[in-house]
Amino acid sequence: MQAALPAELNVGGASLPVFFLTMTVTVGIAHLVTLATVDRRGWGVVGLGQAGWQWRRVLAGLGLGAIAVGGPSLLLLAAGWLEVVPAAPGNWSRAAALTLLTLLPAALWEELATRGYLLTVLREWLGARRAIVATSALFGALHLENAGATWQSVALVTLAGIFLGSIRVAFDSLPAAWAAHVAWNFVMAGVLHTAVSGVGLGSPNYRVVDAGPDWATGGSWGPEAGLLTGVGLLVGIYIMLRRGRRGVQGT
Repeated sequence: MQAALPAELNVGGASLPVFFLTMTVTVGIAHLVTLATVDRRGWGVVGLGQAGWQWRRVLAGLGLGAIAVGGPSLLLLAAGWLEVVPAAPGNWSRAAALTLLTLLPAALWEELATRGYLLTVLREWLGARRAIVATSALFGALHLENAGATWQSVALVTLAGIFLGSIRVAFDSLPAAWAAHVAWNFVMAGVLHTAVSGVGLGSPNYRVVDAGPDWATGGSWGPEAGLLTGVGLLVGIYIMLRRGRRGVQGT
């Protein structure tokens, strides 16, 4: 799930942190205007009401996002298909903090754009599951231009979109999906120091590199494009579907 790129890269002449903040503000204003003038049901309709910010839902999202990619990555490390290698020394905590500050708006604008009001409208028109699939296809398409993108990487990112959409619907909480998205990317970029959607970030002291078959490890794209991570996503989706069927937040 692309959400963090090296700060020195540019998009249209702007640094990526500025780009991410601009996109977040733009999509946020679009939601504000829509909910103030077109659909006045309030922020709860997009999962941003008071209930959506309940700490249990947000923490559940954090845990699901971290485990879905962290669990498969640990298995790959144990199998020797991912390896930890030395990198230039640096301040780990500072690098982690800067990575997190980049990830927060990067994930937020993607969540607002694909699982905000658009998901709400499509859900009311098509039903939750079709809406999740449709918005996840858009989410996958946003990553087509990433360096090293393949049919497998885009398919896995699309599956990740279904995972995040399932969290958004099951918990009726966009913050929970945002938390899962940030946790997913932070495990890769801030903890493992591996590529995020094909892009390497700052990695002081160590890096986790591909040492196995690309179908399992994701190759240069990072573990999120590996089929083992796909299994983790499917488990998470299954858990969310069971939650929905129990009627906690119906899908």
